[in-house]
This record gives sequence, structure tokens and C-alpha cells, in this order.
Amino acid sequence: MAFFSGRTEEAPVKQAFPTGSRDIFLSVIIPAYNEEKRIPKTLDIIAEYLRRQPYQSEILVVTDGPTDNTIGVVNDKKKAVPNLEILAMSKHRGKGYGVRMGMLHTTGRIRLFTDADNSTDISHFDLMRPLFDKGFEVVICSRDPKDAKGAKQAISQKWYKRLAGNAGNLFIQMLAVRGIWDTQCGFKAFRSGAAEKIFGKSRINGFGFDIETLTIARNLGYRIGIVPAHWENDPSSRVRLLSYMKVFWETVLVKINLWRGRYEKGAI
Repeated sequence: MAFFSGRTEEAPVKQAFPTGSRDIFLSVIIPAYNEEKRIPKTLDIIAEYLRRQPYQSEILVVTDGPTDNTIGVVNDKKKAVPNLEILAMSKHRGKGYGVRMGMLHTTGRIRLFTDADNSTDISHFDLMRPLFDKGFEVVICSRDPKDAKGAKQAISQKWYKRLAGNAGNLFIQMLAVRGIWDTQCGFKAFRSGAAEKIFGKSRINGFGFDIETLTIARNLGYRIGIVPAHWENDPSSRVRLLSYMKVFWETVLVKINLWRGRYEKGAI
């Protein structure tokens, strides 16, 4: 991944760089806005996990027009973290846009995105890998035991987040993604072909991108596996009540796009 060294890139591409002689098995994508305080520890944890694995891997941090020193902090980490690069966006567009860029700029056979606060530890990939071995194209973590036995939240969210989350999930299931009780957990992985097709069609830049991603995956006939998450809520999370309201609206947009056939195989 010698391509990115902080370069700014705005246009999505299906293949940002050739794999060359390295066969990357796992690409870890971390979307980051103002994360100068939280991301160093997360990078250390991910790097230590990847060092113990028998496969080759890469880490791409996609910065979403930060106003703090996130870019500088990540660049400093490159000295200690192998195969770490940064893709810097000049404008703040949203988490969905950052994840999309990461998925379309990496080359791993499996492409995983995770949050900068490490609320879902990278070790959850150990649970995901067997499902990929069984042929699933998409594997997600869920914090809801109705999706996967053993899922739990170590520290409960604030009451309004729980209320908005429960109401929102019923709304999401009604309009877009039936049968999945936690669409918003920030730990999802995709086979390379599925990642390129799904994120090549995605349009939502905000937090509603998770819903769109799963909707497109189902519409394209991909099998979605679910593993339980042991999720640790970060009290400093930037997801506010207004963010949940925006997710509701973005869910409506997903439904409209679905009706209009924008997620079909031949659609652009």
C-alpha cells in the first residue's frame, strides 16, 4: 500500500492500485473524522492482532475532512504499524462516504470496516472467518441477541439512543432490511467482489449507509452471515439524537432507490 501517504482523493474507483506480488487477505478500513485522541490506541490493538495472523493484511484510515490532527497522528503511527496508509478527504462528507472510499481503494480478498473507537474489537474477525469459509459474501456483527446468540453490550447506551435505536430498527425492517435487528453495528466485512459491486452502487454518505449496504447486498443475492458482538459503548461517541433522525430519512431514500431500480445488477 505505498500509494496513499496522505494523498487526497475524492472520486470513487473500482481498483485504486494493483495487488502486485502481495496477496492481501484482509483489508481493515477505519473511517475517521476528528479522532486524534481515540485512533492511536485502536491502531495499536489492530496492528497487534494482525501481527499474530498467518495471512497478509493492510490498514487504511480514511479521514473525513478532520479539523483536528487526526491525519498527523495517523502518519506518526505509520512508523510503528506495518502496512498502514491514509486516504485523506478534503471535505467532511460522512461516515458512509469514508467507508465507501475505503472499500473501493483496498485490494484485500476480505474487506472489513471498523470504528475508530474500537467499540467492536478486531478479534471479532475470528468469528467471521468461518462464515466466509462456508461461502457467505457478507458477514456482519450484531449487538442484538435476536440476531446472534451471545451478542451483548458491555455498557448500555443512553436512554434516548436505546429508544431511538429500537424504534428505528422496526422502521428499518419495515422499509428495507427485514429480519436483521441490528443494522448499525460498525463492524462489517465483505468479499472483494461483493464489496466492489455493493459500494459501487451505494449513494448514502451518512450513518444510513449500513442500511443501504445490506439492502443492496440482498438485492444482489448475496448471503449475509451474522456473528455476535461484545460491544463496548464509548461515552464520547459523536452519534447524537439528530443522527438517528437522519438515519430514518436515509432509510426512506434507500426504499425510494430500491423502487427505482437503482440497486439492480445493471444499474449505475
